[in-house]
Amino acid sequence: MKLLDALADRSEPVSLKDLAMTTGLHPSTAHRILNDMVVGRFVDRADTPGSYRLGMRLLELGNLVKARLSVREAALEPMRDLHRKTGQTVNLSVRQGDEIVYIDRSYSERSGMQVVRAIGGRAPLHLTSSGKLFLAYDDPRLVRAYATRTGLAGHTKNSITDLAKLERELSMVRSRGYARDNEELELGVRCIAAGIRDDTGRITAGLSVSAPSERMQDDWIDELLATAQKISSGLGYQPQPD
Repeated sequence: MKLLDALADRSEPVSLKDLAMTTGLHPSTAHRILNDMVVGRFVDRADTPGSYRLGMRLLELGNLVKARLSVREAALEPMRDLHRKTGQTVNLSVRQGDEIVYIDRSYSERSGMQVVRAIGGRAPLHLTSSGKLFLAYDDPRLVRAYATRTGLAGHTKNSITDLAKLERELSMVRSRGYARDNEELELGVRCIAAGIRDDTGRITAGLSVSAPSERMQDDWIDELLATAQKISSGLGYQPQPD
């Protein structure tokens, strides 16, 4: 981290000697860490031998952070509106690797029994309605690779743990335009989710309504889809005409 800060303080490439002096690291230690960061593209070697500069991977990560922050900003009011209409918790989540991460929610303690997901909480993609959205629009080879990596481990008797069944489920998600979780992550809890797209048309987040199983209503689906579309529009997404 000290090396990254030292590189960020200079607009031109910085020599190993200067970096070691600025950070207080032994030159051999600084050299080893810099080599590891070069492999990860966090640091690039400059044209001048023995000099370094910040790498493109940091720009990519910065763009991801910017996109996720803008999603939260665009989603805030529409999420509150959807919560008022359904009386249930509305969740905003993004994908990180093989999991979704809940980054925001809208709920009210005065609305009675609700399913509240912790911000920062994680869950496997194939067990959640939002996670299925991301898998549904992945290349089929990536879905198979995901199944191999995770083993499609289940949490309840309703969990989808078979690849063929998951592929059929993802096909239904694409045809319907929304996804369901039928007590697959937690017994007694159902969720419906719609995708939020950015200006490139890529699904960048999932918007979901979570409710006790007996309270889930299909009447909420149209409101959910309209809310996801409103947030997507705020991110610059323009649906293509049929």
